[in-house]
Amino acid sequence: MKNILITGMSGTGKSTVIELLRARGLEAMDTDMDEWSEYVVLPGETEPGRVWREDKVHGLLAVPRTRPFFLSGCVSNQGKFYPQFDHVVLFVAPTPVILERVRTRTNNPYGKTAAEQREILDYIATVEPLLRRGADVEINTADLSARDVADQLVTLAQRPSFHQGVTAS
Repeated sequence: MKNILITGMSGTGKSTVIELLRARGLEAMDTDMDEWSEYVVLPGETEPGRVWREDKVHGLLAVPRTRPFFLSGCVSNQGKFYPQFDHVVLFVAPTPVILERVRTRTNNPYGKTAAEQREILDYIATVEPLLRRGADVEINTADLSARDVADQLVTLAQRPSFHQGVTAS
């Protein structure tokens, strides 16, 4: 059965949609928990960044399933896992929408400070283009309700695979 990655910047709606998919009885997981990811200083970097715990995520994606599995996250090593996904979906939204969402959300403290908002702006400029290159579907979450986005993902799970056998550069 299909594995679908949902990725994108903070504030694009990944966690909200994961919760909606779970409420529908689908298997969906957010990897922003310490069980699945950790902060490490990567070679050539000076600041720690979040990466997936590779052994755990490989194991999670290798589990045989009879229904689609939706995984969300945005980490620097996610490209290593693209061959294990049938689709990579990039959530996007206009910058003002993202900044307003992170300022007002109650389920995640990240993005409330001016420094964190500057960091988000930097990620939109530097990381989002990399994510776009690896994605086969892009959804502007500002244009749709979270329910409509979840509907699109369920429909996508029925489409032919894009990423199977493709490696990230």
